[in-house]
Amino acid sequence: DVQLQASGGGLVQAGGSLRFSCSASQVTLTTNVGWFRQAPGKEREGVSCISHKDGSTYYADSVKGRFTIARDSAKKTVYLEMSSLKPDDTAVYSCAAKIDGMRKYVYWGQGTQVTVSS
Repeated sequence: DVQLQASGGGLVQAGGSLRFSCSASQVTLTTNVGWFRQAPGKEREGVSCISHKDGSTYYADSVKGRFTIARDSAKKTVYLEMSSLKPDDTAVYSCAAKIDGMRKYVYWGQGTQVTVSS
């Protein structure tokens, strides 16, 4: 199993920035780490993910150009830099991990609240 520890988040004004980190108990070249968010009354949304194998990334259209995901495999940590934040980015953010071949993310860290005030 992979244990994940997320940190970051908080309250910020629109246009501001926040940084998340997600540290894993173990990573291999087959580990993929993603960030998800869920706003009140909405379904959970995949925000971004990265492969530890080759650093390939994915971003939801809603965050492209504003969020940046990066990995430090030596530190077993993935970072999510969020800038130009909007009130619509307000949600509980969670990091998750899966191994290549898994259809879904099965290892989850605790959720962290992000509130963007207008």
